[in-house]
Amino acid sequence: MDLISALSDLCKSTKQPIIAIDGPAGAGKTILAHNLSLALSQSFRVTELHMDDFYDGWDRALSPQLTDTLTHITNCHKSSSPFSVSRYDWATSTFRESTPIDACELLILEGVGSGQNAIRDHLSALIWIDIAGDQGLSRVLARDGIEYENQMRKWLVTQEQHFQKEGTQNAADFILTT
Repeated sequence: MDLISALSDLCKSTKQPIIAIDGPAGAGKTILAHNLSLALSQSFRVTELHMDDFYDGWDRALSPQLTDTLTHITNCHKSSSPFSVSRYDWATSTFRESTPIDACELLILEGVGSGQNAIRDHLSALIWIDIAGDQGLSRVLARDGIEYENQMRKWLVTQEQHFQKEGTQNAADFILTT
């Protein structure tokens, strides 16, 4: 059975399913989230949310604030309620005004921290995408620019500490390698 079929079956058997896609920077989480959203939107009304929109900058990205935001989002989704969220503006280093998100049938959360323990009981599936750190760094710098190298090197340490604390890879239902 392929991943899309397996996820479709899981989602059909769960009320208000949530899929989280987590793993190191540069692994391909955003691309997978988009492809899953396209494929599963044939059967579900899908909302795709990206952790980059909820991080509080580089230094406070994986903070209790992110956990609170994810808890709010998943609780609202599980109760089929619309919700509002503030998205981070990386250009101004501030959060924008809250914007409403309509209720949907399937929620896809993508990015480092999307599979954290605080919300795992709400997840229908946790997907881990693995990549070697140097390869992930190369992909990110090719995508976003070499000027982010120092920040990304710090981020690699931050994300690894987060993954160790959370046990994200070991909790995954599906493990993919790029």
